[in-house]
Amino acid sequence: MTFDAEWAALRTESAQRVDMRLNSASGGGGGQGGPAAPDLAVNRDDLGAIGHDAYDLRTRLSKDGDQARPSTFDAAIALTNGSFESGSAVLKVHDRWNTHLHTLIDACSQISNHLNYTKSAHAKDDVQIGGDLISVSKLNDYLK
Repeated sequence: MTFDAEWAALRTESAQRVDMRLNSASGGGGGQGGPAAPDLAVNRDDLGAIGHDAYDLRTRLSKDGDQARPSTFDAAIALTNGSFESGSAVLKVHDRWNTHLHTLIDACSQISNHLNYTKSAHAKDDVQIGGDLISVSKLNDYLK
């Protein structure tokens, strides 16, 4: 058996053992009760696309999500100065909107940054792992 054939067989066997262990754990919720086919596959293109979408959403939220804030604040001040009780409620809406908008913008930033970092880290890991591999001819020297 060649090294490539043996390596492929070992990888397949290992993947089957991991799938069985991960997919057959009995939990309290809604599982089918048997081993399931693995359904999670992510590649760098997927991570990059999701990170890009999160960045685009963050950019649009930063620009478009803040359009009504100045007018809302001005209305709250005008109502409060006009002795309307609704002025404080409008100001509360203004403050909550501002808080939630910034929370959402921060979340989009974290998603984008994390996926960019993950994509970069995996690429570096692949390069390192590829550089650390010993050639097949070196392995043969050790086996003699």
